[in-house]
Amino acid sequence: MSAECSLTIPSNDCAICPRLVEFRGIQRIRQPRWYNAPVPAFGALDARFLIVGMAPGLKGANRTGRPFTGDYAGDLLYATLEKFGWAQGEYAASSDDGVSLHDCRVTNAVRCVPPQNKPTGPEVNGCRRFLENEITSMKCLEVILALGGLAHGAVVTTLGHRKSAWKFGHNVRHELPGGLVLFNSYHCSRYNTNTGRLTTVMFEDVFRAIDRHFSR
Repeated sequence: MSAECSLTIPSNDCAICPRLVEFRGIQRIRQPRWYNAPVPAFGALDARFLIVGMAPGLKGANRTGRPFTGDYAGDLLYATLEKFGWAQGEYAASSDDGVSLHDCRVTNAVRCVPPQNKPTGPEVNGCRRFLENEITSMKCLEVILALGGLAHGAVVTTLGHRKSAWKFGHNVRHELPGGLVLFNSYHCSRYNTNTGRLTTVMFEDVFRAIDRHFSR
C-alpha cells in the first residue's frame, strides 16, 4: 500500500465541524459547480518541505479544489515557489493548469472553507487529526513553513508543543525538538499585501532562509 493510500483524509461530506458543514451546504446550493468540500493537500508525501496555510479561501481553493489556487494568495505563493525551484509549470489559478511541485507539499490547518475566512479554535482542533496524520506520513519531512499565526499555532500544537514556547514571528526560524525546523511567514493574503504587512521581498526573504537551510 502506498503512503498516499494510507493517508487519513476527511470525506467530501465530513461532519466534524457543524458550522463549516452548514456553510459548505450553503455554498453547494449557491455554486454547485465549485469544489465545495474539504480541500486535499497538493504535492507528494515524500517531500522534504511542507507549507501549511490557514484554510481554503471561498473563491480560491474552495472553488478550485487545490490549496492556494484561484485567489491572490495563490498568485504570490506559486510565483514564489516557481522562482525558488519548488514548482514547475505556468500557474493559471486552476487545478488543471499543469503546475507541479518539486520536493514540496501544500496543505491547510483547516480543510473546509470557513465563514468570513475565520476558522474557530474548535474547528482548528477538529481538523488537527488530519494535519497530524499528514505530518507523520511525510517520512522525509525536514522543514515546515507556517503561513500566519493560526497555521503556526496549529503546527506547534499538532507536534505536541506549547504555543507559548514557540512564538510566531515573520521570518522566524524554530528548531523544534525531534529535528523538524519550522519557519514562519505572514500569510500571503491580499489583505496583508495591500496593507504592506507583507511585501513580495519579505515573502521571498523567508524562502531564501529556507533555501539556506537546505543548502547547508
